[in-house]
Amino acid sequence: MAQTVGDYLLQRLREWGVEQVFGYPGDGINGLVASFGKADNQPRFVQARHEEMAAFEAVGYAKFSGEVAVCMATSGPGAIHLLNGLYDAKLDHAPVVAIVGQTARSAMGGSYQQEVDLQALYKDVASEYLVEVNVASQLPNALDRAIRTARSSRSVTALIIPGDLQEEEYTPPQHAFKQVPSSPPGTSWGAPVPPAEAVTAAAELINAGKKVAILAGQGARNAATEIKDLAEATGAGVAKALLGKDVLPDDLPYVTGSLGLLGTRPSYELMRDCDTLIIIGSNFPYTQFLPELEQARAVQIDVDGRFIGMRYPTEINLVGDSATTLQALLPQLEHQQDRSWQQQVEKNVASWWETVHNEALVEADPINPMRIVSELSDRIPDDAIVTADSGSSTNWYARNLKIKTGIRSSLSGTLATMGPGVPYAIGAKFAHPDRPVIALVGDGAMQMNGLAELITIGRYQELWQDRRLIVCVFHNNDLNQVTWELRAMGGAPKFEQSQSLPEVDYAGVARLFGMTAIAVDDPNAIGSAWDEALAATGPTVLDIRCDPEIPPIPPHATFDQMKKTAQSVLKGDPNALHVMFEGAKTKLQEFVPGRRDG
Repeated sequence: MAQTVGDYLLQRLREWGVEQVFGYPGDGINGLVASFGKADNQPRFVQARHEEMAAFEAVGYAKFSGEVAVCMATSGPGAIHLLNGLYDAKLDHAPVVAIVGQTARSAMGGSYQQEVDLQALYKDVASEYLVEVNVASQLPNALDRAIRTARSSRSVTALIIPGDLQEEEYTPPQHAFKQVPSSPPGTSWGAPVPPAEAVTAAAELINAGKKVAILAGQGARNAATEIKDLAEATGAGVAKALLGKDVLPDDLPYVTGSLGLLGTRPSYELMRDCDTLIIIGSNFPYTQFLPELEQARAVQIDVDGRFIGMRYPTEINLVGDSATTLQALLPQLEHQQDRSWQQQVEKNVASWWETVHNEALVEADPINPMRIVSELSDRIPDDAIVTADSGSSTNWYARNLKIKTGIRSSLSGTLATMGPGVPYAIGAKFAHPDRPVIALVGDGAMQMNGLAELITIGRYQELWQDRRLIVCVFHNNDLNQVTWELRAMGGAPKFEQSQSLPEVDYAGVARLFGMTAIAVDDPNAIGSAWDEALAATGPTVLDIRCDPEIPPIPPHATFDQMKKTAQSVLKGDPNALHVMFEGAKTKLQEFVPGRRDG
């Protein structure tokens, strides 16, 4: 039997080491689906419940494996559904290749069923590389280039393959005019280092500083040892961008935690008071959380020159790999003898963790959501992977979860889209089937798509050596982050018709799907619920009822934000008294160290 274009596509993916393709079938990719069958499902076709979830699963796989991920969808609606997940990958610099079908070439331009101008549709999301494959000999170069481009630029690339071409006999490119060959898979990826003179200039700038602050992002993940050495040499404090939360563990006394709207007070204080800023592997976009514009001298290190020097007026920009650049820099740094700056940072950090502990113990109706994450921090396994969704639960992930050495975590950082928490966790399990995975998800995201993906978890759990995948649902029947944004940013009361969610028994649904399910409405049962889930031999849903009126207002909230929150309450917020009471109790912990309330 002759090899088809679809057969060759899967062969080439295997040669690239691709072990699974996240997707959903449709007649626009029937030729490819048939090839999966002929290839004994190698690579494995992982069937999500929706194409958007397939894209999110690919993003999760790419983030936690460090490898290129592949997702696949049919023409028209399938390709459209992939877009949100692909934009998540683009904005967070995750290497993902999308392979989508198209109507038959003979029907193109005829307003045929499911015919969409996919080149126009994908032009932005796959701006690094997008091609429609129209003849068989075009395929090797197109696919190889899509994978290499996604890997080297940490971006989304896409191939559009018409349905009729997928079933045609494959013919390789010839040694002929207007034929484009390709080389076999396998590429050695370098670790670039900036020029020596630039590194020396950066060292001189840093040596002149007395109050050094380091901001580490996800691009610094391979440089944890070097960043610790940098902090020890300079007496610096280290803040982390949200996507870099797992770069350094939070038990290092000078690590101040996350920075920004979801950040910590010591990170805010670090940036407020420093005289020198070193940004490593981060494209943190919120300038207002960085030092005042003329306050600090700054150095930035990033492997991608397109994203350097654009968030703060940095004097020296080093385009290079984080680890190798720091290895060149460290020998030129003078050891800071005066440790008073770092000692103050460490004092601020210790006070912060005491405050976080106290806030988590504040009584609520029925459960304080901070306590859910704090109890997890006390017992999380050293090899766990944590995914977080977008919503008020993200605040507690960002501020309350203590990262230990070995733990990995991520979320939709730049797009901040709802819904990736559960599919990210599925992608993480395919990247690391031997590690426990925990998804922290609000009930809004769970209703949006998380419930359906429980089916996917149940279907594929037997493939994972460690079957523990815990979905923790923050059950408050409110689209809580937007509710608080209405209050704190718009000065508007909660609008029940848009913000309230219908009641769902998440534990009951999990039981219907054959999963372990634990419902919790008593704060004293949270710890034992985590213990039971972490001891389980399969997937678990924790359905934890929590209070929507615990304020996710940052510890460095502006007077304007506080004023607008008060105005929203006075305008007739339906939960006005409870909002004021819980907000006062929680914020009090920041001003009364050592207080235990509840």
